[in-house]
Amino acid sequence: MRILLVEDNADLADAIVRRMRRSGHAVDWQADGTRAAGVLRYASYDLVVLDIGLPGQDGMRVLSGLRGRGDDTPVLMLTARDGIEDRVAALDVGADDYLAKPFDFREFEARCRVLLRRSRGQASAALQIGTLTFDSAAHRVTLDGQALELPNREFRLLEILLGKLGQVVSKEEIGNGLYGFDDTSGPNAIELYVGRLRKRLGERPLRIVTVRGAGYRAEAAADGAADA
Repeated sequence: MRILLVEDNADLADAIVRRMRRSGHAVDWQADGTRAAGVLRYASYDLVVLDIGLPGQDGMRVLSGLRGRGDDTPVLMLTARDGIEDRVAALDVGADDYLAKPFDFREFEARCRVLLRRSRGQASAALQIGTLTFDSAAHRVTLDGQALELPNREFRLLEILLGKLGQVVSKEEIGNGLYGFDDTSGPNAIELYVGRLRKRLGERPLRIVTVRGAGYRAEAAADGAADA
């Protein structure tokens, strides 16, 4: 998934970026609220992690502008302030969740997973399609009861496709989910990842169909059913 981190503490930002990228997420970082607000006007993200105390615009103003444009991207607010007034204010402005510093990274990752699932309409971290089980929390995929070892980018590609099961996902949308601003990518790389994932999955219980000129669609085989 593609995440925008807006945090002016360089050490904390570096730790978050490295941790999330190790999990296969594409992460862009901005340390200034005004610059982050500009980025959010032209780039789309699956999740925004937003500090309240920022140079330029503070996090509340950035969030207010985002919601004012009708953008419902999930937002996790971070702040050193732990007063109830700040929590209520952040939620009232439109934050989806709130985490006070200092925090345990395990809790941070869990809250991010919940918001990403919620945005895709998933009730739980595990999705089952026939004999295929995808568990985002455990970062595990099993097929026919056997663990399926997927490199991070293939794991995230599968997550993107399963998040829109039965719908066409464009190469641009896939690229946005797999790569940040600093990554070099192209259609050929995406085709390569799709080809590798197809070989690992086979034809059942999930197929990845190429929709010429539009992108790719993951669909359950005729004898498979999806359960959230």
